[in-house]
Amino acid sequence: MNGTLNFKDLKAKIGVDDIAYFLGYRLDRSAGVGRYIEMVLADHAGHTDKLIIKNPKDKASQTFFRRNGAKGGDVVSLIRENLHSFHESGRTEWEIVGKVLARFANEPIPDYGDSRYLERAGYVDHRVFNPDRYEVKPVMGNLAEAMPFFSQRGIREETVEVFTSFLRLVKDKEAVKYSLFNLGFPYTVAGKDKVLGYEIRGFGHYKSKAAGTNSTTAAWTADLSGSDNPHAIDNVYFAESGYDIMAFYQANRQRLDSVHSVFVSLGGTFSNEQVKGIMNYYGEARAVDCFDNDLAGRIYGIRMAALLEGLPLSIHKTESEVRMLVGGNSFVLPPDEVSVSELGKHVSLRYKVGQWKAAPVFKDWNDQILNKPIVVEPVNNKFMRDKKLAEDREKGVVR
Repeated sequence: MNGTLNFKDLKAKIGVDDIAYFLGYRLDRSAGVGRYIEMVLADHAGHTDKLIIKNPKDKASQTFFRRNGAKGGDVVSLIRENLHSFHESGRTEWEIVGKVLARFANEPIPDYGDSRYLERAGYVDHRVFNPDRYEVKPVMGNLAEAMPFFSQRGIREETVEVFTSFLRLVKDKEAVKYSLFNLGFPYTVAGKDKVLGYEIRGFGHYKSKAAGTNSTTAAWTADLSGSDNPHAIDNVYFAESGYDIMAFYQANRQRLDSVHSVFVSLGGTFSNEQVKGIMNYYGEARAVDCFDNDLAGRIYGIRMAALLEGLPLSIHKTESEVRMLVGGNSFVLPPDEVSVSELGKHVSLRYKVGQWKAAPVFKDWNDQILNKPIVVEPVNNKFMRDKKLAEDREKGVVR
């Protein structure tokens, strides 16, 4: 096919079941196979996330829901729930989604400017965050209710107590079927108190953001200094989720100068405005890369270094190499050598972005405190995935 496909074309080629299988979900044979199939993902704590997938034989029309009332949707919805599981990076959430769609469909990357289709399909959310939609209560004073969310992630009560003033329990009043509270990480602009949305986490693998959340200029920012003086901050530690940066703190508590530190979650996406706004506010501080150890996380670190250095950056990835154009310098690296320190060998970096990564055998800091090392699995092509999924359906096998 010549030219660039749009989101609609790519979406028709990929099923919810394809994405679910990649994420580790497996067919639940006890549920049977018919107009619906059920796919289950269990975590280390015994919690399960179950997707009920409609129209299993028609990729283009597949949708999913959860019986507990938590958010469902189509294949794009499932990708958005799990953005940083796909090892892709982009300037916006839609660049990442487009790259994931293109990879699974084995087609060119779509037109990111395909805004009319995205808007008609309801994917582009122009709503402004409405705090009245959410019932909110502090974690402080409700620790017993909040701790199960953290315990499943290996985060101890003493760690939660340090961050309680930056945590909330939130319930969506418009959720018809799901009436329980989830964990909310409030999004604010650096130096401001107004809440502009929430990074939301539930049991198992459930994650979302509050409707209309500002992920462009706002982030979860936990300033432990207890001071209103941003110039008192020496280090700002960046990670991809609230769980990850809290796990980083827990793993390194004795080595951190907490009263001169800020801990940030970008919520699984990377916006230039998020990072610049935070670092402009904490003008004397050093940014520290605590992002994931996978390729996407290491590219986040490079993007942060180039951004704060004021260097134009272009990255092109293939399976065997990563080609970078940084400030007029072009070079190629094997994927496993991509890092901020390697970038410094090719371009002059005056602004020294720090790195404090989890041990290489772990994907991120949360996996490190859980002692859950990376498991390398062979990546099958789409034909093999479809064939295996069809075999599982016929056999009713849960893996």
